[in-house]
Formats: sequence, structure tokens, C-alpha cells
Amino acid sequence: MNTVTMYSTVTCPYCIRAEQLLQRKGVTALIKIRIDQDPSALEKMIERTRRRTVPQMYIGDTHVGGYDDMAALENAGKLDPLLNS
Repeated sequence: MNTVTMYSTVTCPYCIRAEQLLQRKGVTALIKIRIDQDPSALEKMIERTRRRTVPQMYIGDTHVGGYDDMAALENAGKLDPLLNS
């Protein structure tokens, strides 16, 4: 299973939902980067994703986007293949 990297904050409800969905999918390799604790991580996230909102997620090297993007992949049946590729 691919490693998931998630830029997040502690109070973000979409970050919590994203993590819950990943747990239901059996993801154990989750790297959480807390941009609220490290301002340089926010700069890196914006540079890497060109987005300013959290969560921002990568599955392996593929930028998935935010929670809504990941939920859309799940609804389309495309999340599992991406996690398991």
C-alpha cells in the first residue's frame, strides 16, 4: 500500500474526515505534516500543491488534493487502485 502524506491542522474537520476515511481503507502509512505547528511547512505545501487549504494529500507521488477530491475518488471507485498501486 502506498504511503499517504497529508498536510493538515489540528482543528480542521476535513482533515479529521480524511484521516477517518484513510483508516477505514486500512492505510497505516500516513505521514501528517502539521502546518499549524511549522510555518515553513505551510510555505512548502503551497509551493508543492499550489493550494492554500488543508488537507492536501499525496498518495505516493500523486497529488490527490483535499478531502472532497479524495471522497470523489472513493465514490468513483478510483481510490483503492491508487492506494494499492
